[in-house]
Amino acid sequence: MNKYDIITAFDLCVDFLVDLGKVEPEFGQKEQWVDGYTLELGGSAVIFASQIAKLGLKTAGIGKVGDDLFGRFIFDRFNEIGICKDYISIDKTIKTGVGVALCKPNDRAILTYNGSIDEAGESDFSNEVIKNTRHIHISSYYLMQKLQPGYPGIIKKAKKSGVTISLDTNWDPDENWDSGIMDLLPFVDIFLPNRNELLWISKEGTYQKAVEKLSAIVPMLVVKNGEHGADAYVKGAFYHAGALSVKLADTVGAGDNFDAGFVFGYLSGYDIKTCLEIGIACGSLSATQYGGIEGQPRLDEVKHYLKGLEIQ
Repeated sequence: MNKYDIITAFDLCVDFLVDLGKVEPEFGQKEQWVDGYTLELGGSAVIFASQIAKLGLKTAGIGKVGDDLFGRFIFDRFNEIGICKDYISIDKTIKTGVGVALCKPNDRAILTYNGSIDEAGESDFSNEVIKNTRHIHISSYYLMQKLQPGYPGIIKKAKKSGVTISLDTNWDPDENWDSGIMDLLPFVDIFLPNRNELLWISKEGTYQKAVEKLSAIVPMLVVKNGEHGADAYVKGAFYHAGALSVKLADTVGAGDNFDAGFVFGYLSGYDIKTCLEIGIACGSLSATQYGGIEGQPRLDEVKHYLKGLEIQ
């Protein structure tokens, strides 16, 4: 019996979200009114872990926080949510990472201080850690550069122990779209890009060509298409689920919450269409509140939106 269902390397930070309303930020020392703000857990892997823990799976993460106010905030929120802190340490030599998001209903600009975001390393994925889980989720691949050269070894050990792997690279801030990603994909069980990431990573000019190229490499390709829902390509079969109609607050973390819902369904033994539906519910409902955490649904709320699906 594994101690955890999910372990992931954490891009530990907080998000400070500013609701701009109709304001366009200006320099020149101009002061402007905004509609509101939120301080919440940040980081794609952290948002993923929070959602999947709320769905009921035993979840742990690896990483470091600074010995500061934001680090203590993260620990307090993990205690509230139920994320295990066994593999998270406090490092007095670093500052906890911060992401400042300037949010509009359908878009956002993000300013990030790296700090604790890129502190997890290959040595943190010990044999004990890997044997204690049944699934590893890789997130923020391009941001967490310290782990990039270590992932082939981590995945090799994981596969020997029967651990499955999911991957969502998220956006590449350097826009190189490489860093060894194509060498990893053959060993990944579920690849979860959004449409733009799919095109950039595949280096193909059309969606169809990108799908054909990457679905031939990974056994399960799941593509997020925003308001158009999500697609899955598995062993030559195609599946689609449409988006829920909800009132948007902002889309911070929507893709990560979709990932959590889909992986929850996968680990719970549901068919691909049901996994897509659960992912859509988690991603859509999270977008009804500011930040990636506050709007995350519990399993009973997912059941409410997916009437007719027998979710245990």
